[in-house]
Amino acid sequence: MPGVMYKKEREVLEYLAQFQKQYGYSPTLREMAVATNHRSVSTIHAIIRSLVEKGYVKKVEGNTRVLQIIDPKMTDVALGKLPSVELPLMGYIAAGKPLEPYTDPNATFAVSASMISGQKTAFVLQVKGNSMIEDGILEGDYVVIEKVNEAAEGEIVVAIVDDNLATLKRFYKEDGRVVLKPSNSSMEPIYPNSIHIQGRVVGLVRKFQ
Repeated sequence: MPGVMYKKEREVLEYLAQFQKQYGYSPTLREMAVATNHRSVSTIHAIIRSLVEKGYVKKVEGNTRVLQIIDPKMTDVALGKLPSVELPLMGYIAAGKPLEPYTDPNATFAVSASMISGQKTAFVLQVKGNSMIEDGILEGDYVVIEKVNEAAEGEIVVAIVDDNLATLKRFYKEDGRVVLKPSNSSMEPIYPNSIHIQGRVVGLVRKFQ
């Protein structure tokens, strides 16, 4: 499964795709360093190694200079055929636990620009647990969140309940009281004493092996 791509890795991958489209072969490490404003070729070498380890590119056997981008959609994004935006990867959300921040505070996650309205700040969380499986949200999925502090009936929201516990649930009101319902018939709804809406789910990304 491809790992999270950081900004510096995306810049190198985009340049690689654009160079290959124009010339039909891969740029040198020096060319990549100059194009992406890195002083050291060793930095580019480390970035390429990371992209290989994460499953985004592979070296063509017999020719170490040729790098192949594994997912053709990544090439389309890099060439501007599929517009994408970089959103901050804020961390993990697991039902009934505090939000767990991502290990790298500068981590970003590329999503299709069509997923978000552009009218509100957006971010990405990775799902832990199975509380929303009947809505097709599985453990390991990435949910795209637009920041709002109010929710409409039936929306899937990220909420902080009872002061510090984060949860991903559908928002409803029953007899004037908020109820957060899981999409898992084996789990009970939550009737929070206090609730702070952090955002609503507007998209989902699943990475396949």
